[in-house]
Amino acid sequence: MENKIILSSILTLLLSATTLLSANSTPNKKQTHYSASVVPKHMSVQEKKARFFALFVPAVDKAYRELESEYIATKKLIEKNPNDPKIASLMKKYSAKDPQDLLVRMKPHPRSIALAQSAMESAWGTSRFLQEANNVFGVWSFNKDEPRIAAGKKRGNTTIYVKKYATIEDSIKDYYHVLATGKAFKAFRAEKMKTNDPYKLVKYLDKYSERGAEYGKELASMIRYNKLTKYDD
Repeated sequence: MENKIILSSILTLLLSATTLLSANSTPNKKQTHYSASVVPKHMSVQEKKARFFALFVPAVDKAYRELESEYIATKKLIEKNPNDPKIASLMKKYSAKDPQDLLVRMKPHPRSIALAQSAMESAWGTSRFLQEANNVFGVWSFNKDEPRIAAGKKRGNTTIYVKKYATIEDSIKDYYHVLATGKAFKAFRAEKMKTNDPYKLVKYLDKYSERGAEYGKELASMIRYNKLTKYDD
């Protein structure tokens, strides 16, 4: 009996040592850290999308949360005191005609739309504008005193420039501001106060691209195929 107990103890120790050795010999998986300015060569479609989502999901989420927080705070302030000087300052920033119009402009649209446009406008995070200027959406610059880079093409004899941003988040927030203030997106702004359904909203982005109505259809397909609505939860 004593010999059996000793043998059992030895086997237990051996099994424990084997398990520990196996655990220690398993290599730790390193998390991949991507950079917008560095585009790896010869990426597969899966790798390209993995890189895109790693870069853009956190950036879009951060920008959205900041804008949503500001929208909610402004809504409460308007209800409390619509004549607050801060409201007047925001109305100027958003080119709003009154406090209610300000809220229409400030409310951020769904993340799924921002992600779909990010993917489309930046070629899934591989565009030169993104690499050199953190410019996700190819937004043009008409101010020579702001950071910008030449687009590499001209309109007639005039060189086209695009804005240069400090971060991807800055580019995304400016994109939201463009949609919040542009006259071409008035119908889009009105619709987003009625619904958060991205498939309905993208129909009102026909003025964003020269492709018109087809642009909205392409965005809808991109949202559906890549299941981007999961980021709206």
